[in-house]
Amino acid sequence: MLHKISKIDIITRPSKFEELKKALNDIGITGMTVSQVLGCGMQKGVTEYYRGVPMEVNLLPKVKVEIVVCEVPVELVVETAKKVLNTGNVGDGKIFIYDVANVVRIRTGQEGKEALV
Repeated sequence: MLHKISKIDIITRPSKFEELKKALNDIGITGMTVSQVLGCGMQKGVTEYYRGVPMEVNLLPKVKVEIVVCEVPVELVVETAKKVLNTGNVGDGKIFIYDVANVVRIRTGQEGKEALV
């Protein structure tokens, strides 16, 4: 039986990562890839001052959490992330959802759902 596999990328503030990680663990997410990234969206960065001179900072530090799910519903992951990350302010982040064609575990050659467990 073919199971739908989805990848969810969550990009948000570094200060929210620990809370997000705990909430995802609580709903059964057992694996994730986490990267420190730089980026900007609507806020277009901020102006900071260096020795009294304004300087435009275009890229802000963010955390990117990548999750691949098969058993845990995508909607549950998205709702959990939104609940934890929403402050109502610009810069809360984005969630991207992709369909995954296949997953292969290199060590054993397992594919699909079996490669995720």
